[in-house]
Amino acid sequence: MRFIFSTGSLYNYSIDRVFALAAEAGFEGIEMMVDHRWDTRQLDYLRYLMDSHALKIPALHSPFSRNCQGWGETEVGAIARTAELAAELDARVVVHHLPTRYGAAFLQTASRSLLLPNPFDTLNRQYADWLTESYAELQARTDVLLCIENLPAQRFMGVRVNPARWNPHSQATLGDITRFPHITLDTTHLGTWGLDPVEAYNFWGQRVKHVHLSNFDGNEHRRPEDGALKLDALLARMAADGYGHSISLELQPDALEAGAPDSRVVELLRGSLHYCLQAVGQGEGSA
Repeated sequence: MRFIFSTGSLYNYSIDRVFALAAEAGFEGIEMMVDHRWDTRQLDYLRYLMDSHALKIPALHSPFSRNCQGWGETEVGAIARTAELAAELDARVVVHHLPTRYGAAFLQTASRSLLLPNPFDTLNRQYADWLTESYAELQARTDVLLCIENLPAQRFMGVRVNPARWNPHSQATLGDITRFPHITLDTTHLGTWGLDPVEAYNFWGQRVKHVHLSNFDGNEHRRPEDGALKLDALLARMAADGYGHSISLELQPDALEAGAPDSRVVELLRGSLHYCLQAVGQGEGSA
């Protein structure tokens, strides 16, 4: 088990700066969120960052469908191309999302990005068909683990709705995502459904090859020690199991007070890492 830091947590910072902050805070690696910027997906530059900061990249997150232009063009192509990059970097995991039930459109507000249905978009249906018919072929061609991620609830007219196919949104539907061999367990996304991450982890078992760790307090992607989810219990359970994969801290920038002096951001990151290490019996003062 190793604790790494997702560049998506500070997507409004430069990639080099995120590496520097994560290294200073004591993280063991980086999850690279691939997006529209070439700095997030150019092999030589990523190798330069790894060498400069002595941090490996054990995991890459394939870009969201709106950021695929110039990188595979479609979600299917982007996953394949991200897997190729992961292999070049000796990364173990590529994270990607479940398909939405309908085509998706994104509405950007001042504070958040809202996912809205787009019935005229056929690309998402093609993505779902590929996952059903050809996904296993891509996995068979690469040693990189393709880890599909559970998604959060969305609000429409004040009602909680499930935007994605095969998405666990109740205890009765935890098994829907197990049609896929490898899962990224996202804790805050489970929290939006009122689901206990420990129960989901127990149900999914060895399919969990990657974790996005953050808490939920009505807002998503809070620091692991801040919120309603008992993430220390999840981490202790995983440690007892001998979980051997990466756990990636994936937050929203405001949870780290982005824009504050770097010393404050590092202080918050160290606090979260300390919480995690104590939960697995590795921190100072742990039993």
